[in-house]
Amino acid sequence: MAKRRKIYEGKAKILYEGPEPGTIIQYFKDDATAFNNQKQAVLDGKGVLNNRISEFIMTQLNAVGLPTHFLRRLNMREQLVREVEIIPLEVICRNVAAGSMAKRLGMEEGAQLPRSIIEFCYKKDELGDPLVPEEYITAFNWASNQEIDDMVAMTLRVNDFLTGLFAGVGIKLIDFKVEYGRLYEGEMVRTVLADEISPDSCRLWDAATGEKMDKDRFRRDLGGVTEAYREVARRLGIFRDEQAGAEIVALETGGGK
Repeated sequence: MAKRRKIYEGKAKILYEGPEPGTIIQYFKDDATAFNNQKQAVLDGKGVLNNRISEFIMTQLNAVGLPTHFLRRLNMREQLVREVEIIPLEVICRNVAAGSMAKRLGMEEGAQLPRSIIEFCYKKDELGDPLVPEEYITAFNWASNQEIDDMVAMTLRVNDFLTGLFAGVGIKLIDFKVEYGRLYEGEMVRTVLADEISPDSCRLWDAATGEKMDKDRFRRDLGGVTEAYREVARRLGIFRDEQAGAEIVALETGGGK
């Protein structure tokens, strides 16, 4: 499919005008960033893997009645999504202490939390996406009380689904980040899941060994980033086996489609 007008380019994706009104083409780049873009690299094949994994998960969520912006995958690096007005918040769901939470609270990484905890961050790269309380969200009109309730309820449902999905393939879901958008349908407005769900946005540990299978491999210079992502895809049944996944990624490395 020929590229259309570029709408936006972020750290990991480019958005293009879609083929029909109300649609967007979401292109997955191989770029990897961490620490508010202070660390950068290009990891061949990462965009292909994230596209395939996010497609798989979003399709499953749509099937169980969780509304998302996802329509269909177009090719190995692009998917067609509904155009939404992004709510300027990142919603984080934590099941186990890790990352910034462990550091912030002086907790041992890997400690099981008493319950799943939802956090909100204000989407603003230049500020480092700061953690914000609900009072800020409503005071600055980033989202309404109803939208906050919808996002919390949906995030907890996503957490339940993903926890079971990953547990079934020997992976422990530590935490994840999601974003939401407003989908305008005539005079109606719905809150739907947007962006992506992939090892870029989830912490995933091997259930048996505790080995990290997510973006922390890049953040912490552990190496083997795309190999870990490919293993996640293989376990989910997206690729028949490791060799098939490697061949597909190799085919797509450096080629837009």
